[in-house]
Amino acid sequence: MEKITEIFGSKVFDDRVMKARLSSKVYQSLKKTIDEGTELDLSVANAVADAMKEWAIEQGATHFTHWFQPLTGITAEKHDSFISPSPDGRVIMEFSGKELIKGEPDASSFPSGGIRATFEARGYTMWDPTSYAFIKDKSLCIPTAFCSYGGEALDKKTPLLRSMEALNKQALRILKLFGKTEVKRVSTSVGPEQEYFLVDKAMFDKRKDLIYTGRTLFGAKPPKGQEMEDHYFGVIKPRVAAFMADLNSELWKLGILAKTEHNEVAPAQHELAPIYTTTNVATDHNQLTMEIMQKVALKHGLCCLLHEKPFAGVNGSGKHNNWSMATDTGINLLSPGETPSENAQFLLFLCAVIKAVDDYQDLLRISVATAGNDHRLGANEAPPAVVSIFLGDELTAILEAIEQDKPYKGAEKTTIKLGVSVLPKFARDTTDRNRTSPFAFTGNKFEFRMLGSSNSISCANIMLNSAVAESLKIYADRLEKSKDFEAALHDMIKNTIKDHKRILFNGNGYDDAWIKEAEKRGLLNYKTTPDCMPHLLDEKNVKMLTAHKVFTETELKSRCEIMLDNYCKTVVIEGNAMADMARREILPAIEGYIGELSETAKNKIKAFGDISVGYEKATAEKLSALSYEIMAKTEELEKELIALKSADGVIKEGYEIRDKLLPKMSELRAAADTAETLTAAKYWPFPTYGDLLFGVK
Repeated sequence: MEKITEIFGSKVFDDRVMKARLSSKVYQSLKKTIDEGTELDLSVANAVADAMKEWAIEQGATHFTHWFQPLTGITAEKHDSFISPSPDGRVIMEFSGKELIKGEPDASSFPSGGIRATFEARGYTMWDPTSYAFIKDKSLCIPTAFCSYGGEALDKKTPLLRSMEALNKQALRILKLFGKTEVKRVSTSVGPEQEYFLVDKAMFDKRKDLIYTGRTLFGAKPPKGQEMEDHYFGVIKPRVAAFMADLNSELWKLGILAKTEHNEVAPAQHELAPIYTTTNVATDHNQLTMEIMQKVALKHGLCCLLHEKPFAGVNGSGKHNNWSMATDTGINLLSPGETPSENAQFLLFLCAVIKAVDDYQDLLRISVATAGNDHRLGANEAPPAVVSIFLGDELTAILEAIEQDKPYKGAEKTTIKLGVSVLPKFARDTTDRNRTSPFAFTGNKFEFRMLGSSNSISCANIMLNSAVAESLKIYADRLEKSKDFEAALHDMIKNTIKDHKRILFNGNGYDDAWIKEAEKRGLLNYKTTPDCMPHLLDEKNVKMLTAHKVFTETELKSRCEIMLDNYCKTVVIEGNAMADMARREILPAIEGYIGELSETAKNKIKAFGDISVGYEKATAEKLSALSYEIMAKTEELEKELIALKSADGVIKEGYEIRDKLLPKMSELRAAADTAETLTAAKYWPFPTYGDLLFGVK
């Protein structure tokens, strides 16, 4: 058996490999680029490229690719071999610094949201040295950013890097005011928990809805679902355990810190969680994790479902984004300290997050908006579409004491004055974990729980980083001008708590009473993607994101267009798949069973008389009525799909889908699912929920 310590990172051109293969001068220059963002000299790039090529060839690689994350939501790669012709008719293996730094893929077929015309095909990929290159499928994969010929970002990595830099810039200003001049960089770190389903591949292949859309569009509730909660943290089945073992091995080879694995609440649902790492790297790793999950599953005769709601009536899958801020000197800025200054610093950064989430709750909701996640948010296993923050009773009480200038009950009745008295000891993990909260403080980090399982985590972290950077900028602008730093700091924290306490909620987010209370507080409740996505272009959002140079206004407009277009296309594909399955599979199956019932009834009447056919007659009548209803609902759905083609723009099309198409789909499903419960199992044309959820042994 391979030793973990030996295989970990074996497919990665990481710091260990660079130290061993690069000269000291080249290594130090590259590290400066990685750590400080300095420009990379071409001679250094050539040396790195040569070492990278030799290492990759030794690993069995024959090609290299610039690995990037376009606005499709998945990764992209174009492979080039290392070979170059030599004068004697043979080939040599070459890879230059120019090829390492910049690539030129055809950008014409990637979503651009109107940034450029289709015939303007040129695009550029640019090496991101902060994320290590790696070997995958005999290709050297170089993480890169992707932009248009005109320089506009066409990917998810570029804005993420910009948002990280924006937060770093403003956080350094704050730390300087606290005398932390030794800090050179502040980075955000993320540990994304990944939920997923595993189903048998042979069953998957028999369901057009899973093949085309990733979720079941039909399916009656099985006799048993997740009611017993016996799957959660239960013994892992041998076939799943074998998959998990292989998955861990492949992830570890790529330097991905896969740590925790367990069964989730729903049957056939599981979770994998990594150790925290820098947000940019965590994003790359999560994209790789999703890809490798699906590849490894196939080797075990399984299919890995990453859709947010592959099965109705059981828990969907999310991706919990555990987010924190830390300095290059090893200080977690969301951890309470030992001194008055450290605690005041902690409270200021905490308040910056509270202010950011309240001011830009719409951006956080937008960052997780997809057609799939619309089915999940607000259901029993996921937080509601209303954004709120959970702090726990103790920290909430401390903030209330500060706001009211009153003694904190746990602090010897001493009124808390920041910088004068010590914040009461606030130990890590003294509060419960609130699973119903969209945004929960869990000791030294925040857990953003609204992300869907197939989402790239970049979108959520772009918005979170940017919003917190804006809060810190406002604080720094005021504090730098103040004559009495401690007094200004105290007032700022006090006023932040007072102005933004509406976003704080420690109760049950699943309770209908909370939704009503949230409305009274003035919190937003955007239930669907069409509801929230247009607000990306609200003046306050455009102003903030462009001021921090995270997006240009053009890039924001393009993303709004792309995300709504993706939503519309996704649901239209689902509608077409439903109509196809109803006409070509479900209706013929029902009619076949009605035919058998009729034939059986005829034979029984001959043998025993009319009184003997109660079951056959009643069932045939019910199914006949349902088949007529299914046919009628299918025709209505098809008419609505045709009508959508004349919608004036993606915003109006999104509203039409929300208000007309989705209700038609629900009506068709209800009739078909009822018919499933009456049709003999041998006639039903595809595996049932029971087959899928309990079919992996």
